[in-house]
Formats: sequence, structure tokens, C-alpha cells
Amino acid sequence: MGNIVCGGAMLQCTFGAAPSSLMVLPANMVMTAMPIANIMDNKPMVNILPFGMCNSPSNPMVAAATAAAFGVLTPMPCIPVTAAPWAPGAPTVLVANMPALNNSSKCMCNWGGVISVQQPGQMTIQVP
Repeated sequence: MGNIVCGGAMLQCTFGAAPSSLMVLPANMVMTAMPIANIMDNKPMVNILPFGMCNSPSNPMVAAATAAAFGVLTPMPCIPVTAAPWAPGAPTVLVANMPALNNSSKCMCNWGGVISVQQPGQMTIQVP
């Protein structure tokens, strides 16, 4: 199942130049040290913040800058566009009546990037 993800988790996009943090609002009503995320915590600029510069040729800003540079790929600032929820989530753990977000879930950006969880924001401690 993987680790359940909470606010402050580190995310990475395949077309992004830098990692980003997952922001989870307390609307899910499940609090530990940080709010627990569910698959619907996919709102751009609310839950998913920019990943520095975007390198996706499908991004209209990158395509325009690349065309202006005579075909040389020109990264532009990332503005995530995530319409679909995270998938698959943890189907046996519900947070605000939706599957909890686990660290093996992925979220697709409309510009072709795959957003993944690099660090879930909380850890399981093994006691000897």
C-alpha cells in the first residue's frame, strides 16, 4: 500500500526542473502533525505548486519560446495543469470519503508530465 501522504510531501514532475511541496488544506478533517491528503488534493496552485521551469514541448509557453528560439528547447516557468485526480490512491483507507493519497500514486499534468511523490511527508519508524 505504501506510506500515506500528508501536507509538506515532496513532489517531482518529469518535466519540472525542481521539486515542489504538496499543500493539503485542513478541509479533509484528518489531522496528524500535518493534514492527510486524499486523491482529490490535485488542485494546481492550491495543492500542487510549480516545479521551477517546465521543459515539456506540449506546454504552449515552452512551445512558443522554443519557436521564437528557432527550435532550441527553451524552458519556461512551470504552471501545473492537473485536471485528473491522483491515481490509484489507497482504496482501503478513506480520507473525507475519498481514497487516501499514498506515495505510489501519480498525478498527470495536462502538458504530459507525471507528478510523483518523492517523500511522503511522514515516515514509518522501525523500532528494533
